[in-house]
Amino acid sequence: MAPPYPEYIHAIIEGGVRIVETAGGNPAQYIPALKAHGVKVIHKCTSVRHSLTAERIGCDAISVDGFECGGHPGEDDIPNMILLPRVADELNIPFVASGGMADGRSLIAALALGADGINMGTRFIATEEAAAHDNVKQVLVAANELQTRLIMRLLRNTERVLTNAAVEKILTVERDKGAAMTIEDIRHLVGGAGNRRVLQDGELDAGAWSCGMVAGLIHDIPTCKELIDRIMAEAEAIISSRLESLLAA
Repeated sequence: MAPPYPEYIHAIIEGGVRIVETAGGNPAQYIPALKAHGVKVIHKCTSVRHSLTAERIGCDAISVDGFECGGHPGEDDIPNMILLPRVADELNIPFVASGGMADGRSLIAALALGADGINMGTRFIATEEAAAHDNVKQVLVAANELQTRLIMRLLRNTERVLTNAAVEKILTVERDKGAAMTIEDIRHLVGGAGNRRVLQDGELDAGAWSCGMVAGLIHDIPTCKELIDRIMAEAEAIISSRLESLLAA
């Protein structure tokens, strides 16, 4: 059963939400209602062609997700060092960089590659305010960049997740079934119920859950304010100490 998107749109408008991020399918049919009520629409894209489509249908900005990102990175496998400047060359509306973003270095790099800012998902899970269970936050601190896996590639619905027992079961099914695999073979491992058991109850092996390679850059669990203040301080230090010294050399 398809989600009741028109009801979601109504709730967004009635609730006074000013900015919405859409993802997955083409949001064209929902944009007129949102824009008629002054809601800005950011669409998540994993390729240049999808970014241009989002611009054409009236999105106000793009969240460009490189191959490093947690969740669904698309099927082109283009990392942000290539994807961001390619999008910058083609797009006329603002865009933010997603995937691999964690600190001041990420911010400076994204700006240098043409983005107007950064969007963080996995990094924000490991903050004090995040609703995720502490077990999840602790495993992110302990993880490194080698501990994510790609699942559902055979279904062309690729998802980057943190490895756990459920993910290893999924990969075994993919190897055994090959092209004959369907979503029904793994639904119990990738569905929302297992995901909630992980994120809400801290049962780390209950299901597959999205996680970016940026886990390798997560070493603590600050407040959101502490994290953002740190990112800005790091970015300013990079500009003043490293970049300015290079220009003066």
